[in-house]
Amino acid sequence: MTALTPLPLAVVMVAGPQILSAIFLATSEDWRRNSAAFVFGACLSISLIVTIAFLFGSGTPRPGGSRRTLHLIVFVLLLFAMVHVYLKREQSEPPKWMGKLASANPRFSFRLGFLLLGFFPTDLFTSVAVGTFLSANSAPLTDSAGFIFLTVLFLALPSLMLVLFGERAEALLPKIRTWMNTNSWIVNEVVILFFIAMTINNIIG
Repeated sequence: MTALTPLPLAVVMVAGPQILSAIFLATSEDWRRNSAAFVFGACLSISLIVTIAFLFGSGTPRPGGSRRTLHLIVFVLLLFAMVHVYLKREQSEPPKWMGKLASANPRFSFRLGFLLLGFFPTDLFTSVAVGTFLSANSAPLTDSAGFIFLTVLFLALPSLMLVLFGERAEALLPKIRTWMNTNSWIVNEVVILFFIAMTINNIIG
């Protein structure tokens, strides 16, 4: 069931400024075109990175000892990152470029989706992990479709809420945006915890 294994990583892809950007764009003036351009740009870049990682991925697993050492190093780095985020929680602020989202246009939204979901460190690492995982397990590239679709669906949720629920969604989305702005460090901690759980599973397994 290699196609199902990467699906939880879709949550990692959107946690943080990614979903926050989607919410900002859904509450912008030209929200329909902006949201569509953002989602399309994200879909394009995720597909590109996964494909490149798949093509260059090795089907030969590394020796068990070196792989275990690598997982232990990643585990220590994640713990350090988790402590760092917590200690800096009072200084946590959204990226400065988010101030431009209220007046965004489709071109800016597309570029943001492409760069944010393709080259943001966490997303880049995750997409590469999906591509190399499929390659190492001799699975077809098409098995990444579920992961890509679920990630894009999460990004589209704010605009879909507006389509389905209208005024109720218009009232709710700014509250969600404000909460995530104020508590962005909590979102970061959740993402790090997810990676820690994955790393522990790799070490034990």
